[in-house]
Amino acid sequence: MDSKVKHYLQHFGISEATQRFLTKPQKMFIGGAWVEASDGASAEVVEPYTEGVLTRIPMATRADLERAVQAARAQFDGGAWRRLKPLERERLLHRLADLIELNAAELAELESIDTGKSVVQAREVDIQGTIDTFRYFAGWASKIHGRTAEPSLPGNYLAYTRKEPVGVVGVIVPWNFPLQTLSWKLGAALACGCTLVVKPAELTSLSALRFAELVQEAGIPDGVVNIVTGRGSVVGEAMSTHPGIDKLSFTGSTPVGCTVGKAAMDQMKRLTLELGGKSPVLVLADADVAAAARAVANGAFFNSGQVCDAGTRAYVHRSIYDQFLRELVDYTRTLKLAPGLDPDCFIGPLVSRQQQERVLDYIEIGRREGAELYYGGQPAEGPGYFVEPTVFVNCRNDMRIVREEIFGPVLVTAPFDDEEQAVALANDSPFGLAAALYSNDLGRVHRLIPLLQAGTVYVNAHSTIDPSMPFGGYKQSGYGKDLGAEQLDYLLETKAVWITLP
Repeated sequence: MDSKVKHYLQHFGISEATQRFLTKPQKMFIGGAWVEASDGASAEVVEPYTEGVLTRIPMATRADLERAVQAARAQFDGGAWRRLKPLERERLLHRLADLIELNAAELAELESIDTGKSVVQAREVDIQGTIDTFRYFAGWASKIHGRTAEPSLPGNYLAYTRKEPVGVVGVIVPWNFPLQTLSWKLGAALACGCTLVVKPAELTSLSALRFAELVQEAGIPDGVVNIVTGRGSVVGEAMSTHPGIDKLSFTGSTPVGCTVGKAAMDQMKRLTLELGGKSPVLVLADADVAAAARAVANGAFFNSGQVCDAGTRAYVHRSIYDQFLRELVDYTRTLKLAPGLDPDCFIGPLVSRQQQERVLDYIEIGRREGAELYYGGQPAEGPGYFVEPTVFVNCRNDMRIVREEIFGPVLVTAPFDDEEQAVALANDSPFGLAAALYSNDLGRVHRLIPLLQAGTVYVNAHSTIDPSMPFGGYKQSGYGKDLGAEQLDYLLETKAVWITLP
């Protein structure tokens, strides 16, 4: 660990548990064993505020992935996990949730240090969301069942269906919400009786490795959950084509998701893809302008804009457009840019130098395209991969900053004159992950909701996530659902059984 990272951690203070975890050698979790990469390769983990080296993680090879798949396959095909009764799986998942809750402060610190995000937000959103997700799906473990049928064809039959786990699930997790997204994938899969091979993002693997320790402590059998750290170009690609993986669940960018999805479909793997977004926000003339401006700023700049369903395209009725912009900027000025461990941080550094450069490049592209920079647009002074919250005004839908996912604190805005134009602007996008409406007229809201091409529509709020509600997009924002009872359909096979009766 670099001295500047040590100084940062000491300045804000971290728990002994977090310090202990960060100072020990990091290893992968395969078949219940903690192992290095088979060729000994590892990579630096860079802390986003100090830009110093935090630790190193193993860089797995295809041989390491093979070991993980074999461990998961052995448990699924004949291990103790498949023999567990539903209530026993439910108890184990509740035990895992208990341990996450017991170690919540440490996990929040790890998530903040690894990603750069606010430690307060990590605790209140990421870790609490993880706990809630495992508790929600724990309850489903004992409530999965088929149905009986009354066939109409001649003869006497007993006909029923069985719901059976799909098998070994390969999970590829993004870097923006590492532990929470992992819980979205694992909670449902474990409830259904699947086994898993997980590849966390190479930039942010630490919380997944600490989570693996809790999996072991909870008493979940060895081989049920395997954590393989490494590069997407090696481990992720191998997962998408491995014949021992029955289903692939991927969250990440649309271009990578398309590549992964094509490779998986070549083997007819079951597939869930939660991909990019460029979520539109419609602020109608009757909205509470000040409240809408605050909510839009929070929705666009939360987690430094590194949110797949962030509301980054705001279309505002022309009659309130100028007032909205003033309220938006006045509120945005109160959002503190700071290192993630600062308890007052709202906007932390971006996850990496590469991501910072990508966001700054898009801001420059917006300027060249003729978009009017209204606020921000600069890297913050001092250390860290910061970018100021940025607002463009009077944008056109043919601009790249409007059409492409930036994944940073950049909000593009434009006025509209009527509802028809607003809906057309909102739907004029290759993405369809989420949308938001701000209005005090519920009649108008209910009329507009069916017209928006999005997997989720938020009303007078943004990014309200709960494990009981499905999450997934239309169009190039992906295929399938995470969360909610709907997710179970993507992790279960339905077997029809016919029995001829005398």
